[in-house]
Amino acid sequence: MRRLRALGLLATGVVVAAGLTPVATAPPATAEASIDWTTCANPGLQDAGAECALVPVPLDYAKPGGATIRIAVSRIKHTVPDAQAQGVMLVNPGGPGGSGLALSTLGQAVPNGAGGYYDWIGFDPRGVGSSQPSLSCDPDYFGFNRPTYLPVLKSTVQTWLGRAKGYADACKANGPILSHMTTIDSARDVDSIRAALGVERINYYGFSYGTYLGQVYSTLFPSRVRRMVLDSNVDPRNVFYQANLNQDVAFDRNIKIWFGWLATYDRVYHLGTTEKAVERLFYETEAKLTFHPADGKIGGDEWVDTFLLTGYFQSTWTDLGDTFARYVNAGDVSNLVDHYLGASGLGNDNFYAVYSAVQCTDVQWPQKWSTWERDNWLTFAKAPYETWANAWYNSPCLYWPAPAHKPLEIDGSKVGNVLLIDQTLDAPTPFEGSLEVRRRYPHSSLIALPGGTSHASSLSGNACLDNQVAAYLTNGTLPPRKPGPGPDTTCAPLPQPVPGAAVAGTTVTSTQPVARRGSGFVSPGPHG
Repeated sequence: MRRLRALGLLATGVVVAAGLTPVATAPPATAEASIDWTTCANPGLQDAGAECALVPVPLDYAKPGGATIRIAVSRIKHTVPDAQAQGVMLVNPGGPGGSGLALSTLGQAVPNGAGGYYDWIGFDPRGVGSSQPSLSCDPDYFGFNRPTYLPVLKSTVQTWLGRAKGYADACKANGPILSHMTTIDSARDVDSIRAALGVERINYYGFSYGTYLGQVYSTLFPSRVRRMVLDSNVDPRNVFYQANLNQDVAFDRNIKIWFGWLATYDRVYHLGTTEKAVERLFYETEAKLTFHPADGKIGGDEWVDTFLLTGYFQSTWTDLGDTFARYVNAGDVSNLVDHYLGASGLGNDNFYAVYSAVQCTDVQWPQKWSTWERDNWLTFAKAPYETWANAWYNSPCLYWPAPAHKPLEIDGSKVGNVLLIDQTLDAPTPFEGSLEVRRRYPHSSLIALPGGTSHASSLSGNACLDNQVAAYLTNGTLPPRKPGPGPDTTCAPLPQPVPGAAVAGTTVTSTQPVARRGSGFVSPGPHG
């Protein structure tokens, strides 16, 4: 599931007043905690008052007495009196490959003081960031002016297959850990962190792919889950080959929505007065850059990747609209280069290395190129924007040097209390996935945001949604579960942004900054 590396109140549900008292306290510790906390190296975590540590876990859980690796964790402790504290809250930002170490700060975003009931635990999953070892294969893989994504020539196909095999071969240098990078391995790491913290049960907050990690953990260890928030759910039926094809269709829909938004503000961006006109200009520009890269760097591929975030977050629309307009109307290449560099992770492929290692070993991908070719051309016919970019992003799975496994059958029937969240036009994790997870977790409730195109949107300033999250974290309150497939309640999504220059009626020169949560939400490619 390819993704870039860089992250009004309509009360239809519960609105929480400040000062709610929790009705259940944290479960007792089962053993003495075994983590030696120290000062964090990250200045932001230091400023937030976090502590950091490395937790040793088995490399291979089939050999618990064998080699170990170390998982980087951080902690910001509860702020309520100890008697009111409700235990630990582990957070995962998605990916796979997203660094979650900084997300121990997430509790500060929960309204009404509800985050203060928990010790918030951020962590870098195995292979990620500050965990040891940290995976890397080819840091320059996402360099400038790569071959065109569109494989109309056999030579293009062979070039991309050669690149994919080269990347997979380079990953062999990471050694034995490549055979132990599945989501099941990471779920067992979560339980090792739980044991090291000395608690019987955990609370868990997962975004995007982090919802799948939560699904796997709660299937393996249902009695060890107290409360769980899953925002933007991976469909467990489709990991991961079909999930990527489904994403292609959803991203195509969402970029057209963005094109229509740009047309609405043509007097600001001057890119066309209709969705079709903006779309035509976008693809014409991609074609020109394919043959004549801007500044010898930004070709058609880089153009496509630069704007992928518009399908993730509405908060990027103004900033990337500015980038589009500056290049087309003023030839501003530097702005375009800066945005590609911010998105691509060029020079540090840790995210992509972990992403590939997990996706390629969680499940067996089709091993015949002819299968990929057929399925992606069929998808491209209805969704041209992202299909081939996504196919080549995942193509190292054709040659991955570690064995693939069978995915776990997700079963949430023994999990007592889960809050699900999703926007109905979510592209990286289409809404059908949240409906399927709700079906598998009979004690869950789903909050939907009809018409919303943003991904992993909770705790981002939507009062209707965030207050319900706060109520759930405070006292376990879930929206009443309705008969049928769901959702159980709805909130209006945040309104589409308005570019600052639209108010003044002038040409745009600068726009709102891109909003990012933590460090794990956004690297070339869709994914969760």
